[in-house]
Amino acid sequence: MKAMILAAGLGERMRPLTDHTPKPLLPVGGKPLIEWQVGRLRAAGFTELVINHAHLGRQIEDRLGDGSRLGVTIAWSDEGTPLETAGGIAKALPLLGAAPFLVSNGDVYAEYDYGRLRAVLADMACNPGRVAHLVLVANPPHHPAGDFILEDGLARLPPTHAAGRLTFSGIGCYRPELFAGIVPGDKAKLAPLLIAAMNAGKVTGEYFQGRWEDVGTPARLQALNEELNERTVA
Repeated sequence: MKAMILAAGLGERMRPLTDHTPKPLLPVGGKPLIEWQVGRLRAAGFTELVINHAHLGRQIEDRLGDGSRLGVTIAWSDEGTPLETAGGIAKALPLLGAAPFLVSNGDVYAEYDYGRLRAVLADMACNPGRVAHLVLVANPPHHPAGDFILEDGLARLPPTHAAGRLTFSGIGCYRPELFAGIVPGDKAKLAPLLIAAMNAGKVTGEYFQGRWEDVGTPARLQALNEELNERTVA
């Protein structure tokens, strides 16, 4: 089973921190954000990783290398220009293979047990009617409108004019055919693909209630860094 870490964003909301450092390499709790993700994936048995990059991406490659220092193997997908989430995944499909795979954002901090998704991926491999599985979290203060709702294990759009009760964490599992309509190298967003699949009842989901943070601003980065450092001292 393979996992992909998305690390190609520009990190515009994190400026000036990201003017010279790619967002996934910003340190928090003593190590770069992306290394928290790599460590948790490795602990869950995901040791074959694909990582895409664009903005200052060579710095990420230089830091992580082939992954051996962190106990994993890494294949790199250099986008040059960011291709959005779905476009980046589509470009990396030759590296990911034909089986369902896990995807996580490299700039998110999540104390999530990725091992829970191994059974999900195994089921998706033999169930063509299940093309995506999303990990959802409570709506954070900066995103009160949310994204989706959960009904009988299916992730769905909220009713018209209603707020989504849950937010997409950036962690998901996908069958490769979800991205079949994207020309490799083209920019493409993930949301339209998910919405079409949701309307067909092909997207499942789960609610994660543990620690999760979309590290989208310098203030959030600082707060998380202080929290993790306090835990270390304690």
